[in-house]
Amino acid sequence: MISEMQIHTIARQMMEKHGLTAIAQAAHNAQACESKGDIEEAKEWRHIEDAMKMMRGPHQS
Repeated sequence: MISEMQIHTIARQMMEKHGLTAIAQAAHNAQACESKGDIEEAKEWRHIEDAMKMMRGPHQS
């Protein structure tokens, strides 16, 4: 299990490297893990995805 600090570090690094497409990449990684039956790793990717969404801030219309 990845610590909360590691989750946010990974999320920040992915956002710096890939911008907003990092969120889609994390979601894709989670789906790939789910399809392989690796539920724990999928949960970690969902957590990373959620952390990046928080960093991005709210949607504006």
